[in-house]
Amino acid sequence: MKKWWIVAMAALVLGGCGGGLSVKRVDTDTEVALTDRWNDEDSRLVSEAMIEDMLTFPWLRDFSDEHPDRRPVIVIQRVRNKSHEHIATDTFINDLKRALMRSGRADFIVGGKERSDVREELRGQDLYASEESRKEMGEELGADFALSGTITSIVDQFKGSKVIFYQVDLKLIDLQSTREVWSGQKKLKKVSERSRFGL
Repeated sequence: MKKWWIVAMAALVLGGCGGGLSVKRVDTDTEVALTDRWNDEDSRLVSEAMIEDMLTFPWLRDFSDEHPDRRPVIVIQRVRNKSHEHIATDTFINDLKRALMRSGRADFIVGGKERSDVREELRGQDLYASEESRKEMGEELGADFALSGTITSIVDQFKGSKVIFYQVDLKLIDLQSTREVWSGQKKLKKVSERSRFGL
């Protein structure tokens, strides 16, 4: 009888340790880092810092001097993930777009599949939309510059300690001359320590 009571109490205590799942809503600007992996805050901070740096380089002043009546037009081509983990590069690209558009100092046009989808919509309008509302083919805004880059990482680990080093490299290319007018680099380092008690 005594053994049964001990087993029952142990099961009750161990079962209670798992607890229930608690979920709460937090502001989207609040950083929530559950792991040492690349997260939404990293994406936002890196994109804002790099666009801010890009807009301070001489290419923007030179363009404005040559074209005082308009802002430069930029298309984001591709950001390749060469890191050790899965990174949602679409999220990072969207953060770059937001930072660029928020600056008000350059215009942005879509590229890749988005551009193909827009062209398909225009073809549909050519067939089905009224003449008054139809948008013309061949009136796209051409890009002056193309933005592309890579995300890489290095992992160093020893016993319970781990350091992850991320490096984001972006470059801006003048489409007319193929000249690289800006090269930006942002580095992040994350250190994590695992408790020797496993907690």
